[in-house]
Amino acid sequence: MRRAKRALTTIATLLSLSACGFHLQGRTEFAETLAPIYLQIPDRSTDLARELSRALEVSQIPVTFTVGDAAATLEILSDQSGREVESVSALNRPQEYRVFYIADYRVTAGGEVLLGRQRVTRTRIFTYDELEVLAKAHEEQLLRQALAREIAGVISRRLATVEGPST
Repeated sequence: MRRAKRALTTIATLLSLSACGFHLQGRTEFAETLAPIYLQIPDRSTDLARELSRALEVSQIPVTFTVGDAAATLEILSDQSGREVESVSALNRPQEYRVFYIADYRVTAGGEVLLGRQRVTRTRIFTYDELEVLAKAHEEQLLRQALAREIAGVISRRLATVEGPST
């Protein structure tokens, strides 16, 4: 009786997950006409540049470093991150900060805009303690990298929906 209940519960869970559109993150399929893609980014040393290169590699999209060899261009128009004070104590000292990451991008191919300017924004709030300055600085950097990873994932999944240039 217990086995039957467990089996029915498992089957019901799997069916409900498949019905809601849930699927594991993994490799994203892209239109063949977008490969190879040229990644045009103002600063290749940013967290977003590294995470986006990694996301495209994982998805097995060939990235070229020559514009002439590219079928399409993923242009990062802006890549900015920072922090803002979220709340202060009664002594007017920061208690929480909001870390943000904002990226604007577009996709072009052969002079044709395949995907107009898009903006992706991610934020996280973290507590601040002036007695743990180094640890909090490290936490902020890790949060910024995580936000860049999320944005790279959003961009790569959005690329999967882009149709190649019209012929």
